[in-house]
Amino acid sequence: MKIILKETIESLGIIGSEAEVKKGFARNYLLPQGKAVLATPQNRKLMEKERTKFELQIAKETAHAEEMAKRIEGVTCTLKGKVSDENRLYGSITVRDIMTALAAQGIEVEKNMILLNDPIKTLGTYTIPIRVYKGVKPQITVEITAE
Repeated sequence: MKIILKETIESLGIIGSEAEVKKGFARNYLLPQGKAVLATPQNRKLMEKERTKFELQIAKETAHAEEMAKRIEGVTCTLKGKVSDENRLYGSITVRDIMTALAAQGIEVEKNMILLNDPIKTLGTYTIPIRVYKGVKPQITVEITAE
C-alpha cells in the first residue's frame, strides 16, 4: 500500500515522502495516528502544496540534530563493573547503562538511538555511534573499568 508520510519516521523516510508499506501497518497504525495519508492523486497535490512547509520542518530537524550531535561528539562515559580474574565483567554493559550515564552528564537520548550491537562484556574503551537523525551519527567513548 502506498502512503505519503506526514511526519518523519525513522524506518520509513522523511516527511512528505512516499513509502510502500504493508496494508495492516498502514490501516492499524499510520493512518489512525495521523502519521500518513494514502497516496492518492488528491493527497499528492495537497502534499505538493505543503512541500515548502515540509522543507522548513526538515531544515529545523536537521539543524536541531546537528546541534545535538555537536554536544554529543567526543563525550566520554566511564562505567564501573565487577570483574573476574580474566578481566571479564560478571554482568554486561547494555544500552540502558550507557543511556543512564549520558543522562547523568545532562545528555538525554532514547534507547533506540544508541547503536550498540552486542552488550559489552570485557574491560576496555569502546567507541559507540549515536543516531541522532538520518545521516547524523556522532560517536561517544565508553570506558569500562573495574569496580
